[in-house]
Amino acid sequence: MTTLYSAVMSRTPDARARDSQTKQIQQSITNVEKHFGEMCQLFAAYVRKTARLRDKADLLVKEIRIYAETETPHLQRGMKQFADNLAKVQDYRQAEVERLEAKVVEPLKSYGNVVKIKREDLKTTQSARNREYKQMQQLEKMRQRNPSDRQTIAESDLQRATMDAARTTRQLEENIDVFQKHKIQDIKKIFGEFLTVEMSFHAKALEVYTAAFQNIQGIDEDEDLEVFRSLLHPPEYQSRVEIVRANSKTSLDRTSSTLSRPGTLQQSRTPSRQRRREEEDEDDEEEEEDDLEDVTDEEDE
Repeated sequence: MTTLYSAVMSRTPDARARDSQTKQIQQSITNVEKHFGEMCQLFAAYVRKTARLRDKADLLVKEIRIYAETETPHLQRGMKQFADNLAKVQDYRQAEVERLEAKVVEPLKSYGNVVKIKREDLKTTQSARNREYKQMQQLEKMRQRNPSDRQTIAESDLQRATMDAARTTRQLEENIDVFQKHKIQDIKKIFGEFLTVEMSFHAKALEVYTAAFQNIQGIDEDEDLEVFRSLLHPPEYQSRVEIVRANSKTSLDRTSSTLSRPGTLQQSRTPSRQRRREEEDEDDEEEEEDDLEDVTDEEDE
């Protein structure tokens, strides 16, 4: 049987050409099924990674906002603006995830059904060719036995099988041609959509990041340092220090003014001089009284 089948096939160049064509189509379908499936999985993983990056950035935004509440006014405002800008980028990243899922992953995933349909078409064509092969084998057997009446029927059946095989082959060729055309168009579209989504995200993110950079660089360091120093020395402490300084200065001013006015010293010394003069006058009066007593005594004698 195998020898007969090989012999039949060797006599039909068209059949060999169709076999080669079928193998090429089958290989093309297999390549699409394999590599489109791999790309679909990897693009889906890329989207999941992007979504996880979005989630981590959301946590970072939350932490920055919490920390900003503990900081000085200018730094607090700058950090909050930075957090707002970073959150805005994550909104763009969310849109990126959704668009990649819809415009890249889903179209690639749909190729599973496309490949399935093409395999059914290929199977139909192969079935038609198998029927042709069987009719060719049957006809060859009849020719070897030389039954003239039945040979005519076999030739008629072979002709119908050949026409059916040719028809299904043409349909397969047309279908696979359309498949190949759509495949190229879809690759261009899917990859183009990927690039468009990514460029859109990065363009918007760059704009927001630029604003975030400007906000951070605009933080007034000197003002915040003054605020921080004032926290180390609160107003009550400053008031007490100023009072002590003022009192010390007043005492020093009074002492300095007292020392710098000579009249004051003279006035302070004047009572002492008067007291001394009074004492001298008293001494003089006592001496005069003593002298009078002496003179009186002499007269009495």
